Amino acid sequence: MTARLDVDLDLFAANLRAVRERIAPAEHMLVVKDDAYGHGLVPIVRAARAEGVRWFGAFDIPTGLAVRDEAPDARVFSWLVGSADEARAGVDADLDLGVGDTALLEEVAAAGREAGRPARVHLKIDTGLHRNGIRPEEWDAAVARAAQLEQAASLIVEGVWSHIAEASDAEDDAARAVFDDAVRAAERAGLQPRLRHLAASAAAFARPEFRYDLARVGAFAYGIRPAGGPGEDELGIRPIGALRVDVRSVVDDRAILGLGALDGFPSSLAGLTHVGTPAGRGEVVSVDLDTMTVTGWADAAPAQTVTVWGADAPSVTDHAELIGSIGEEIAVRLSPLVPRVYRAE
Repeated sequence: MTARLDVDLDLFAANLRAVRERIAPAEHMLVVKDDAYGHGLVPIVRAARAEGVRWFGAFDIPTGLAVRDEAPDARVFSWLVGSADEARAGVDADLDLGVGDTALLEEVAAAGREAGRPARVHLKIDTGLHRNGIRPEEWDAAVARAAQLEQAASLIVEGVWSHIAEASDAEDDAARAVFDDAVRAAERAGLQPRLRHLAASAAAFARPEFRYDLARVGAFAYGIRPAGGPGEDELGIRPIGALRVDVRSVVDDRAILGLGALDGFPSSLAGLTHVGTPAGRGEVVSVDLDTMTVTGWADAAPAQTVTVWGADAPSVTDHAELIGSIGEEIAVRLSPLVPRVYRAE
């Protein structure tokens, strides 16, 4: 393996500060799903804690437990709870649990009773994206039952939350109206949720009315801009990861790099994109299982380093847009066998 992902923790800290400033007075929940968007969970959590991040969005229970190990004093929100055993593990680790159906509500409440202390719950309303969540027509019954379980000290409803499509302002406005109705219904049922969170990166940056108490910002914190959206300069963020790979050999006018589709670089990008070479732009001619071929440059030689994304090369979003994808999908495809190398001043 001749590739590595260089992760600049100083840039990460700067992005976190930019996020915090942009979304204030809402608090930043740093989303660290998919091994911190491919950047490496443990170093990212450590750096974020040092920068003052208090909330982490961990997606599933195993990730939440890993975050808890590194940040025992942080609030950790996990919203994919796959079983009663995972519910118990989450409660035991003092995680905040996202609950999007009534069966899970009962399992989490049972875990709270077993633990001898209330489980912390964020109830999810389906605002139209249909990505989990309690349907609006079932919401009144769900919050009434949650109020009963709260009175029995099995759980405490800390928050109400949802996902939105971020496809159009009109769709998002409709989703927000459903969300606000759900919060009011929860309050009428006797619940007092302290935390409301609806927005991810794009809506949190662009629309203040979507920020509420927490904003779940992941991609932007790593400097990953949205496909078809504003650029990094406009957002005030910079990519923290730079994928670099050594030239394995030079054949005629082509350089063979030690990175391929098995490492996560999409073979569909062959003939469409470019990388940064010591002499400037190099066109990607082909992507095989374990190598990439780039049109050569003057004095190309083995062991020279090429930047595939980040720094002086296209960003992950630049690559993604060429194949109709999004930047985070490119970032998280990178094989865990590719070393992550961290640097900070």
